[in-house]
Amino acid sequence: MDLTTSYLGLKLKNPIVSSAGPLSHSLDSMKKLEDAGASAVVMYSLFEEQIAHDSAELNHYLSYGTESFAESLTYFPEVGEYNLGPEEYVELVRRAKEALSIPVIGSLNGITSGGWTDYARKIQQAGADALELNVYYISTDPDIPAAEVEDRYAEVLHAVRRAVSIPVAMKLSPYFSSFANMARRLDNAGVNGLVLFNRFYQPDIDLEELEVLPNVILSTPQAIRLPMRWVAILHGRVKASLAATSGIHTAEDVIKMLMVGADVTMMCSALLRHGAGHITEVLGEMERWMIDHEYLSVAQMKGSMSQKSVADPAAFERANYMKALQRYK
Repeated sequence: MDLTTSYLGLKLKNPIVSSAGPLSHSLDSMKKLEDAGASAVVMYSLFEEQIAHDSAELNHYLSYGTESFAESLTYFPEVGEYNLGPEEYVELVRRAKEALSIPVIGSLNGITSGGWTDYARKIQQAGADALELNVYYISTDPDIPAAEVEDRYAEVLHAVRRAVSIPVAMKLSPYFSSFANMARRLDNAGVNGLVLFNRFYQPDIDLEELEVLPNVILSTPQAIRLPMRWVAILHGRVKASLAATSGIHTAEDVIKMLMVGADVTMMCSALLRHGAGHITEVLGEMERWMIDHEYLSVAQMKGSMSQKSVADPAAFERANYMKALQRYK
């Protein structure tokens, strides 16, 4: 049984990658992911705000006694055990590369081009096999047109591509007027992979304290539908590798994503719920399903149910909406 696949030009032993998240905060937990069968690990994200804070803090002490330090920066959260600063992050990448035999992918989270390039280079120099740009941007200014928002994504990609030679993937949200066009634009600009989709964490409200609170809700299997549709649509239409993330919990989820055209599937929520050993279980179930259905390799099934391959391509478009409503009892 051949489970190998290729992502960002990297040959991986299977299509299950540990997504950016808390499980990559320590070398021990990354080793557990490798031992469980993960074919690669995406490091947790280094935030642009952390880089800006680190730089401002250094400037503060170099110019102590002047009025050059912005007091607003003191409101940035303290760097703690699970929120390492930029230099500690780079050091963890280096240690992970020394200790693991699977690819290590760095992750940067932000939206401006200027704040990332230095640490993109440092992450590459630390040995990272690739870099994932986790573009988390919510445009709340009604005076900013959609074209300007899209330009920011392209600018970030161009800046990082000039700074590093390792493969670069972009983790995107689905919130574009024409997502297919945006994917093609980034593809033409030289992105090596597209990760679909980023989940924007939505705030909640504490009714007793009347405060807006951050609230992380782990994904459910139902979340698979959105990335599955768009991976199916983009397969064969872009040169970039396609990674599916959000809602990947079971072997069936992995198989479905491969069939619509994903090169890899990325897990986070399922691993936080069940532990690293869940990867071993999913891989075992995948192999059993492939044997039962006479598949010899991942390559054999990849893209077999993409939009361009199925008998009814409209099933991934508006026609599917009407049929779904008509069939509901």
